Amino acid sequence: MKTLKVGDTVPNFTAKDQDGNLISLSDYKGKRLIVFFYPKASTPGCIMEACNLRDNYEVLQEQGFELLGVSADSEKRQTNFRNKYKFPFPLLADEDKEVINIFGVWGPKKFMGREYDGIHRKTFIINTEGIVERVIDKVKTKSHAAQILEEKE
Repeated sequence: MKTLKVGDTVPNFTAKDQDGNLISLSDYKGKRLIVFFYPKASTPGCIMEACNLRDNYEVLQEQGFELLGVSADSEKRQTNFRNKYKFPFPLLADEDKEVINIFGVWGPKKFMGREYDGIHRKTFIINTEGIVERVIDKVKTKSHAAQILEEKE
């Protein structure tokens, strides 16, 4: 798993969102972008994380951020997730794992003694030039927006 690091330029990508619209990194040129990866739509930790970002969306926007959620779920699953919780930001349905692999968040995981490959819950903050400004490896699902807004140490 080769994860993008601070200072790396994010390669341009294009993927479909929950409505089948094509979304590219280049759409966000000149904006600060938060790309958050989550393992599976409509699961408890992912609901908590995405709802926390939804509830703080205006504050994040006031700080100049746009948001993009990404998982390997289907468009239908992402649509259901977005509609049920009324997310104001797009969710990429990255079923072919193109974006997931660009960021390097797919790899071995452990859960209850079982090992398997899956998406690691990580968040990348990308500056206006498309360069990784910050990576949050240990996402706090209940207070993720506050974690993003904290200044880097």
